[in-house]
Amino acid sequence: MPLTLLVTRPAPQAAAWVDKLRDKGLQATALPLIAIEPMAETTALRDAWHLLPQRDLAMFVSPNAVTGFFAARPAARTWPKGLRAAATGPGTVEALVQAGVPAAQCVAPRAAPFDSTALWAVLQDEDWTGRTALVVRGDGGRDEFAQALRSNGAKVAFVQAYQRHAPLWSQAERTLASAALAAPNQHVWLLSSAEAIDHLLALHPG
Repeated sequence: MPLTLLVTRPAPQAAAWVDKLRDKGLQATALPLIAIEPMAETTALRDAWHLLPQRDLAMFVSPNAVTGFFAARPAARTWPKGLRAAATGPGTVEALVQAGVPAAQCVAPRAAPFDSTALWAVLQDEDWTGRTALVVRGDGGRDEFAQALRSNGAKVAFVQAYQRHAPLWSQAERTLASAALAAPNQHVWLLSSAEAIDHLLALHPG
C-alpha cells in the first residue's frame, strides 16, 4: 500500500501542495494544522502603506503576509517604483507578483534552503547604514533577518498582516488524523512548523 502524505500547511497552501504532489503521482491529502486569518484593517497597516514609498526594502515572511498586507492596500495605491520586495522563497515571490509587484523588484534566494538566513546572504554585501526596511509578518515570529539588518545599520519596522491559530477540524479531518495516528507505517506527516506540532498535540492529546 502506498504511503499517504499528510500536508499540514494552512488550508490554501496545503491544497496547492497536494495538487503538486498528486501531479507527481504521490498519494497526498491536506490536514491543516494552522489556520490563517488576515488582520482587519488597522491603523498600523494603513500607516505601513502610507510610509511604503519611504522604505528601502519591504520583506514578507510568507505568502500569508503578502495576502494580508495587500488586502489592506488603499484604493488606487500601487507598489512604489523601485522599492524591492524581499521574500524567503518562490511561493512568496509568486504571491508578490500576483499582487502586482514587478518581478524585477522581487529579491529572494535562488536555491534552497529558502529561509531568512539565505535571504540575508543575498543582501548582506550592501551598505545598509541609515536605510529603512519594513518586515511584514504574522503575530510574532522570529526576527533574525531584522536583527541582521539592524546590526548593519538599518532601521527596521514591523507590521502584522495576519494572525495564526489552531484550526477547527471537521469531523472528516478528525477521522483522518485518528486513522493516520493509528497506522503510522502508512502515513507521512509533512511538518514545516513547530507551531503545527503544538496544535497537533492539543487536537490529539496523547
